[in-house]
Amino acid sequence: MKFLQAAGADFLGMGPTLPLSNSAAEVLHKLDDLRRRTQSTAEDARKLEQDQEAFALQYHECTKVNAHIQQLVSQGTAQDQQATYIKRKEMLELDLNRRVAALMELRLKLTEKYKQIYQVLHQLQSQIIDDELIRWKRDQQLAGNGVPFTSNLDQIQDWCESLAEIIWHSRQQIKEVERLKQKLALDPPGVVDVLPSLLTEITQLLSSLVTSTFIIEKQPPQVMKTNTRFTATVRLLVGGKLNVHMTPPQVKVTIISESQANLLLKNDKLIKGGDSSGEILNNTGTMEYQQTTRQLSVSFRNMQLKKIKRAEKKGTESVMDEKFSLFFQSQFSVGGGELMFQVWTLSLPVVVIVHGNQEPHAWATITWDNAFSEPGRCPFQVPDKVPWGKVKETLSQKFKWATGRGLTEDNLRFLAEKAFRGNYSESSNCMLSWAQFCKEPLSDRNFTFWEWFFAIMKLTREHLRGPWVDGAIMGFVKKKQAEEMLSTCQAGTFLLRFSDSELGGITIAWVSDTQEVFSLQPFTSKDFSVRSLADRIADLGHLVTLYPDTAKEIYFQKYYTPFQEQRPSTNGYIKPVLVTQVLGLAGTNYNTPPHAFMSPDPTRDTPSVDSSYAGSVATTATAPQLGMDYLDQLDDNSYAALGLNNDFDLMMNYGK
Repeated sequence: MKFLQAAGADFLGMGPTLPLSNSAAEVLHKLDDLRRRTQSTAEDARKLEQDQEAFALQYHECTKVNAHIQQLVSQGTAQDQQATYIKRKEMLELDLNRRVAALMELRLKLTEKYKQIYQVLHQLQSQIIDDELIRWKRDQQLAGNGVPFTSNLDQIQDWCESLAEIIWHSRQQIKEVERLKQKLALDPPGVVDVLPSLLTEITQLLSSLVTSTFIIEKQPPQVMKTNTRFTATVRLLVGGKLNVHMTPPQVKVTIISESQANLLLKNDKLIKGGDSSGEILNNTGTMEYQQTTRQLSVSFRNMQLKKIKRAEKKGTESVMDEKFSLFFQSQFSVGGGELMFQVWTLSLPVVVIVHGNQEPHAWATITWDNAFSEPGRCPFQVPDKVPWGKVKETLSQKFKWATGRGLTEDNLRFLAEKAFRGNYSESSNCMLSWAQFCKEPLSDRNFTFWEWFFAIMKLTREHLRGPWVDGAIMGFVKKKQAEEMLSTCQAGTFLLRFSDSELGGITIAWVSDTQEVFSLQPFTSKDFSVRSLADRIADLGHLVTLYPDTAKEIYFQKYYTPFQEQRPSTNGYIKPVLVTQVLGLAGTNYNTPPHAFMSPDPTRDTPSVDSSYAGSVATTATAPQLGMDYLDQLDDNSYAALGLNNDFDLMMNYGK
């Protein structure tokens, strides 16, 4: 048995092409050309075998005639009788020389055809694997940031299967021609037999194709929480054509660190069980072949990361900066055990967390990696600085994927000012550093740019999606700019903007009867879990017109909770209704006692007015005021020591 070990598929990737694209048409044309070439060489090989058999018969006949002549000479037979056989021998030898020349010419012709086929195969395989499949992988990675992903993996599989079939047939033909040559040694002088080296090269081509098409069809989650179930699917694109499923391969999954991934790529040494960086439950599976889809794959549906081994941290590094990867490995035979392949592939980078509070920074690491990693990098290197143009594209894609609508140029200009701490110039190609993105706190804040952005995105996704998609929320606008915009508007005009001082907060700024501009204390996710934004806007009668001049009902009425008349229940109780009111302000939709405006909170940049719930008792849970920078430094054991388990959500009071 010949044993082949080859590197696994590149874990970075790049994506979809249209079915009728120029590249697809080119691939199909080349595959058709290769099929015609291999059919031609198959016919030539059959002719070579037939001609060689005919030569062997002729040679045997010539040998018999020559032996008969020798017998006649030894017996002293008459010269005229000998002459007849000598003439026959000369004719046979002349024909044999002609046949030898034809055989050598056909062999050389076949060898040249196989060399050309190999060159075309090598070029086409590079196009399919290094261009099309890598592009698919790259698009799969970008899909992790919300970029639309239309998979053409089935089309790529068709190409790979056709390629595997042609390579296998060509390999079998070369082996057969080599066998025929060994049966009849007719090597012309000065001509080197290249078939053995050609056989080695085409076998290596097959090896490369097999190992490169062992891919992760469905990636595991890139932010992975310990003791939480997750899934992944791996697939061998050439499994059906090579009959790999006849002996179903086993696939094993382990988690490895960034340094282990680097060693793996450098040395191509498969990871042993003790070399992993953690323990995964349900980490083995058997690949199955589906006749209807012609897919050989295995889906891991119940994996769970039980524990993780982390590396030593340096300087400002946190556990959420550390990247891991899932390592999938298998081995299988082709050609009835003639060839044995060891295959492996790496997942996209994974950040492991033990608590929900680690999620924002973990997603910063993954978002930066997905967006800005370079093809062919060493795991898992990323640039420290990238042009703002690329960052803003990533932020908009991420926001659209999460909320249903992307960011406008005005939104992105606002984000640039915030990310660069007011030092942004559109005329220059500003470079944003990783530290500015998610390490260094914003000016006069105890949270980073990414933490602020992520909290806004989460709030919008969970509570504000409808109004945001409708365009009812301006969102990304400074307090001063909002006041200037509203200052010339009629009383009752309002707009919605995201809070600068509070993570995941949105405030309502409006024009009062005295043409003053006020801002409500920001609402957060906790507020909207009690009463929605639309219902709160309905509660506040002094909010009349959404900036610049649209009645609020146009945008928000469809989101109002339908009013139902309250009747006593069977136990005699009536359920209370929670409504939003601004104390002491006329125009509230419910009768409330008059109170004076509350003094603005000097620690906030937005609220001038506090809001409360009518008919309800407000209860507030407090928690340790731990900054995110501090939480980033906590390891898994530290969370346990603080009593923060996976079921407890630590409430953060940023800027309070």
